[in-house]
Amino acid sequence: MRFVLVSDTHGKHDMLQLPSGDVLIHAGDVSSTGTYEETVFFLNWFSQQAHPYKIFIAGNHDFFFEQAPKYEITSLIPPNVIYLCNQSIVINNLTIWGSPITPYFYNWAFNCHRGPDIKKYWDMIPLNTDILVTHGPCKGILDKTTQNIHAGCADLLNTVKVVTPKLHVFGHIHEANGQFQDTNTLFVNASVLNERYVLRHAPVVIEL
Repeated sequence: MRFVLVSDTHGKHDMLQLPSGDVLIHAGDVSSTGTYEETVFFLNWFSQQAHPYKIFIAGNHDFFFEQAPKYEITSLIPPNVIYLCNQSIVINNLTIWGSPITPYFYNWAFNCHRGPDIKKYWDMIPLNTDILVTHGPCKGILDKTTQNIHAGCADLLNTVKVVTPKLHVFGHIHEANGQFQDTNTLFVNASVLNERYVLRHAPVVIEL
């Protein structure tokens, strides 16, 4: 299967030139300030893409998905779009699990304090997960900020070492865009904007 990966479009998704593929994955921050209007704008665009499967998670800017009632969120999701929030879906025998959670920072959406508060979400990741989609990175992997700080989550890294997904897709740290392959997992920071919120990076295409 051919996966097209993006993250952190912040409302600039309509500037992207998306390659063809079987599955389109957006790893969060679909909006800039998380308003209803920005959310609808993204969902309309996302639903119109030609990829047979379209999957996204929210990010720390996407306040609508954190604050709106579940019934309102469900009513807005187009029927050909899959929204994952600490849950999984199976596509062609591949288990894909997604979460918007990131370590606490300036009281953004879906923030959790490091340690037990955030670990309880990573403990939800099924051991049979093939593709992991989180908004933020693991500690030490494509997570370095312009201040040379590793902003990723150590508890997430520990869980990934146990689960060993084939692919881990994330974003959040724009300036750390790139790929890293270890023994078991391909890590992809799919942020398409740079640290100044300027479109700089192309979508990533992965064959699994």
